[in-house]
Amino acid sequence: MSNLPYHEQIDRDNILHLRQLMQELPLFCAQFFRGIEPRTSSRTRIAYAYDLKVFFDFLVKEHPNFSGDIRQFKLSQLDELQVVDIEEYMEYLKYRFNDKNQEIINKERGIVRKISALKSFYNYFFRLEEIKTNPLALVQLPKLHDKEIIRLEIDEVARLLDEVEAGDKLTEKQKAYHAKTRVRDLALLTLLLGTGIRVSECVGLNLHDIDFDSGGIRIHRKGGKEVTVYFGTEVEAALLDYLDEREFMIPEAGHEDALFLSLQNKRLSVRSVENLVKKYATLVTPLKKITPHKLRSTYGTNLYRETGDIYLVADVLGHSDVNTTKKHYAALEDQRRRSARNAVQLREKRN
Repeated sequence: MSNLPYHEQIDRDNILHLRQLMQELPLFCAQFFRGIEPRTSSRTRIAYAYDLKVFFDFLVKEHPNFSGDIRQFKLSQLDELQVVDIEEYMEYLKYRFNDKNQEIINKERGIVRKISALKSFYNYFFRLEEIKTNPLALVQLPKLHDKEIIRLEIDEVARLLDEVEAGDKLTEKQKAYHAKTRVRDLALLTLLLGTGIRVSECVGLNLHDIDFDSGGIRIHRKGGKEVTVYFGTEVEAALLDYLDEREFMIPEAGHEDALFLSLQNKRLSVRSVENLVKKYATLVTPLKKITPHKLRSTYGTNLYRETGDIYLVADVLGHSDVNTTKKHYAALEDQRRRSARNAVQLREKRN
């Protein structure tokens, strides 16, 4: 285990992973990833690498003018593609089989994400005048249908935390684990619901990141920005209960600073927290697919209902663009606008 801070370790691992993925892409792709490195996260670049691999696989399998080793593709060959070729690629993305003969289906959002990656790819080389054409600039993306925002209602939040605390609905096997993790699980879920931090930010917390004097936790946002997020008395009480237990745990080497530990005394992983949330939420709201991100949406909803300040919600959630926040809470904004229709009185009421 490296001695690097958690967020730097994750970034290092992602960079090494990206280098492996680049071994399956044309050689000129390395220039693209170097060019976008200053303004993208390592996770974003990994996602781009996967998306570009799908694109070049399509050209080899489906396009009559392309064949052979993907690694030997030339940058100039991108100029051979036209809008119709990209439209055929979008059709291909709807339903395909991967190298392991597994069926892959992409809905509108999956297609848009892959085309957006390809747009960035083409835009980069077109801007540098290393290719002459940019058919992606002329492609019309699929229309995205609004998705229902899934979040927990107030009573569901209370029932979820009650279940974490009691564990009454768990199986006998789950109850055996629950006896060992109840206090940790309650602190973790209370923190997620009470601050709206991302699951990656949560598992990256170290013991010294908590300041009970100010009531804040220091987290590393996407892009490496370090900020302080503040918590209330319920979160404080849950964290203090957990820290009483944490004091007697003996972490594995390299995990000494981690706040939340697994039963193996190692830093909890994102996947572990996802499974933990799913386990408890399924017992409380079986018809809702609740993930850590849905807990984040729940916090954002409750904060907006209490304050009515969309800019505050955007700031606390770490959205770089308030329009992202408005998009997620548009329905709540509409409710507030409707409630204001009688707020201004034009004439005194007559008896």
